[in-house]
Amino acid sequence: MVSIDWKSDLRQRGYRLTPQRQLVLEAVDTLEHATPDDILVEVRKTASGVNISTVYRTLELLEELGLVSHAHLGHGAPTYHLADRHHHIHLVCRDCGNVIEADVGVAAEFTAKLRATFGFDTDMKHFAIFGRCKDCAAEAARGATTGSTARSSTTES
Repeated sequence: MVSIDWKSDLRQRGYRLTPQRQLVLEAVDTLEHATPDDILVEVRKTASGVNISTVYRTLELLEELGLVSHAHLGHGAPTYHLADRHHHIHLVCRDCGNVIEADVGVAAEFTAKLRATFGFDTDMKHFAIFGRCKDCAAEAARGATTGSTARSSTTES
């Protein structure tokens, strides 16, 4: 559900909370990390006449106003989430596609080193780290153990 803060924030900046903006905000809220196409599918459950260009324009405006934020979690379209949630880094599992939100504080030492070494201030809320989640890592380890056990038993024969 759209919060009163969003409505007042839009009004203070001279914008109205149109039905399309409300639907896009609600879709972003519901879906969390969603591409514009995902958001369109969600919006069309309520308003079938909304098109992808409306979603893109709305997301662009909402991001300019600081209501939504985007991140690039792979080679496809950016994903959007509400900006009023805590700032976080996206940990993206290359195996299952799961996205874990880690507080930006876990990267404090890294960002401090970048600032000290290069004078570079980071925008960590757009940052994604790719790797393997603990479940997929455990599955891969089981597979490696099973594979090495199978190889060693055929070698011993």
